[in-house]
Amino acid sequence: MEDCLTQPNAQDMEAARQLNGDVVVLGAAGKMGPTLVGRIARALAGAGVPYRVKAVVRRDRDNAFAAYRCVDVIEADLLDRATYDRLPDAPNVVFMAGRKFGSTGDQPLTWATNVWLAGLSANRYRSSRIVAFSTGNVYPFVPFQAAAPTEATPLAPVGEYAQSTLGRERIFEYFANAAGTPVLIFRLNYAVDLRYGVLVDVAQKVLNRQPVDVSMGYFNTIWQGDANSYVLRSFALCNTPAQKLNVTGQQKLSVRRVAERFAGIFETEPILTGTEAETALLSDASLCMERLGPPEVTEDELIEMTAHWLGAGLATLGKPTGFERRDGNF
Repeated sequence: MEDCLTQPNAQDMEAARQLNGDVVVLGAAGKMGPTLVGRIARALAGAGVPYRVKAVVRRDRDNAFAAYRCVDVIEADLLDRATYDRLPDAPNVVFMAGRKFGSTGDQPLTWATNVWLAGLSANRYRSSRIVAFSTGNVYPFVPFQAAAPTEATPLAPVGEYAQSTLGRERIFEYFANAAGTPVLIFRLNYAVDLRYGVLVDVAQKVLNRQPVDVSMGYFNTIWQGDANSYVLRSFALCNTPAQKLNVTGQQKLSVRRVAERFAGIFETEPILTGTEAETALLSDASLCMERLGPPEVTEDELIEMTAHWLGAGLATLGKPTGFERRDGNF
């Protein structure tokens, strides 16, 4: 699976040829960071360019980047302002440091991580192109029958986690305006690999005969490999003022229908609780499809892959997404 997540396509290798230098990935040790670093590294190697990826992590406990020959690991505390004096220069930066789970228990740390740290990073790399991770949580809940939010939809984040991610966006917008930093705000709405994600959450409950709450009745999702590819290709979209890009799949999926689909594959009956609310957290990724093309892996394929993985008893990360939360508390 890791090989699949990190396998670059032709567009990735062409994007690697256009980088004109190294890539720094800030906060590369999360669920998505290692495979993103791996995909960029393999694209650089496939393109035959001499650039390197600098993976900045608090601590590389699992030696997560050892398989990639053009990756340098830098252990650093990004909340420490002194750290930034020793970070390497690079013309391309991915900012993916952030805090979501546990946010409600320590709101000051959440705001410091999502906003203060973003300011330190944006200031250090004010002369670089920055792809800055954000989230679809900045959008309001919308009626599921209506059109999903686009990049032009007025923002209305629910809860302090989502509010702090909007604060992060505003920091990068400020540096784009004040310092001329080319920025792309990457609003990702539920990347999934086969070890975690919304589909894994639903499938595990069906497989384990646990109730599936359908109150948050609809969602979007995207294969993490496709999201990795979009990150690399998004450097070409960085601009001033900061650009925004919704990144997710093409379908609006029903939790109820997905649970029933998994139940059919596992030859069981789903246990469904609750009633679909009138609204859901959704994103319209039409602009992403227009600029970067559709994902290579469809949602139907993702459902089949997830069912096969879990049905075979293969490992998961044990980290539920909390997608069903409607109060913004994580």
